[in-house]
Amino acid sequence: MTTEQLGNPISDRDPQVIAGLNDFIQGFLAYQTQAVTLLGFVDDHPESCLTNTYAGFLWMFLEAPEAPEKAAPYRDRALAAAGTPRERANAQVLAAWVAGDIPLTIRLCEEIARAYPSDLVAIKLAQYHLFNLGDAAGMLRLALHALPEGDTAPYVHGMIAFGYEQCHLMQEAEAAARRALQIEPSDPWAHHALAHVMLTQGRIDEGIAFMESVAPMWEGLNSFMHTHNWWHLALFYISRDRQTDALRVYDAHVWACEKDYSQDQVGAVSLLARLEFAGIDVGDRWQEVAARIAARGADTVSPFLTLQYLYALCVAGVPEAEALMAAIEARAQEPSHDQAAWAEVALPSARGIVARAAGDMATAARELGRALPRMGEIGGSHAQRDFFEQVHLDALIGAGALSTAQQVLEMRRTYDPMGIPLNRQLAQIYRQLGLPQQAQAALERIGG
Repeated sequence: MTTEQLGNPISDRDPQVIAGLNDFIQGFLAYQTQAVTLLGFVDDHPESCLTNTYAGFLWMFLEAPEAPEKAAPYRDRALAAAGTPRERANAQVLAAWVAGDIPLTIRLCEEIARAYPSDLVAIKLAQYHLFNLGDAAGMLRLALHALPEGDTAPYVHGMIAFGYEQCHLMQEAEAAARRALQIEPSDPWAHHALAHVMLTQGRIDEGIAFMESVAPMWEGLNSFMHTHNWWHLALFYISRDRQTDALRVYDAHVWACEKDYSQDQVGAVSLLARLEFAGIDVGDRWQEVAARIAARGADTVSPFLTLQYLYALCVAGVPEAEALMAAIEARAQEPSHDQAAWAEVALPSARGIVARAAGDMATAARELGRALPRMGEIGGSHAQRDFFEQVHLDALIGAGALSTAQQVLEMRRTYDPMGIPLNRQLAQIYRQLGLPQQAQAALERIGG
């Protein structure tokens, strides 16, 4: 039987279809643009179970309200087509995802991973959904299903590295990422995992040097991976107060690709916010981001994404913020697998974001403070969710809760000890608290 590039048997024989399947697999695992090649011919092959399944996956990755409708015809074709047991199992994954049954989607992916550990598409797809639920241990477990068979396969160790990192297992994460780069030096997900490790451990200068050295390899990647790895480099620049470099990265990379795509939008939102929290003037950059987000309408596909949409709309002061807030309140009442995340985490966070925009810093700090201990339930990485920590810190300072802000800042200093904006902010807080020696120590750490 014919096999695809990972060695899994496939029922298709048409050379164009086989090439398209391989393009999808390679593109999906390596964040390359050829993943979408099969969309150009899938309608000519309704009999291909796997081609239609992968086309449906691509539509679902829109992360937009219309995605299930776009994916539904491919689901129907995939379910009706003949195929191998593995191919039919993948079609069932698509059907569960389109139906919004994410727990079933994950369960089916794990069944595939156990039976067919070389099906790295199913494993990576499960990681994506587990990531969105904040299930770091699940992410690691799914990735480890690929071993030992996939020990020499490109991209396996990058997936494992990110699972380790999200479990706070930094030594193991770095070892896995470096193993991935031994096999495939251009693996952007391994670059990404190492950036997480270095950021978490406060290895800022090393992070800058490493990410700058591999940045040329990000050209030609899909918009998410291109923008997101540059986003990570910008975080290192912010810590070193390299304001011009951070703004350059935003303009040339983070907000320069697919401006209507969910991940590009939230990357821009969170970077602009971080720039402002670091005291950097971002000019009128919020307006274009907010206009693109406003065009999404009341998008509540993901609490992690929606809260960042709301933040941008509130900062820009556009009327769509009110409609999105109403949609969040309604979404929090809908029965679903993630209702608790919406009702008990996203909703108070949203109220805090709206309160901050209205100048009610005390309410903002209180509402965000309620949500922060459970913020992992809405998805996103530790580095991404730090956005909400910084919004909360800003609200504390604005509310005059300086003693609490001092506690937060000193805890943050444990993983960014020489951060220039952080220590500058600490010095200001200590002066206001009547602790001049501590203020001077903070300034001396950054050469002030």
